[in-house]
Amino acid sequence: MAVPQPRVIHRSDPARLAIEWADGARTDISAADLRRRCPCARCVDELTGVRTLDPASIPEDMTQGELKLVGNYAITVRFGDGHQTGLYTWNLLRKWAEDEG
Repeated sequence: MAVPQPRVIHRSDPARLAIEWADGARTDISAADLRRRCPCARCVDELTGVRTLDPASIPEDMTQGELKLVGNYAITVRFGDGHQTGLYTWNLLRKWAEDEG
């Protein structure tokens, strides 16, 4: 299966991230939802896969700051609460869009 490739990644405001994919699909996600889904080892137990971050602890008005590309396969985001260790791969971001679509 081919890895989905983003064509454009932009923040419409500090609280939303939008990705336009090469095939025309679109992912639009709030900073709060992105933070709640963080896949890092602080938020998900590495051995069990159980989410350790309580999603209810993330406020709806969460913002995102700096967004960085990681190679040609992911992004990392600095959130308003200072968290920045999540690695959001293209596959993961695209899967979320398809799950919600």
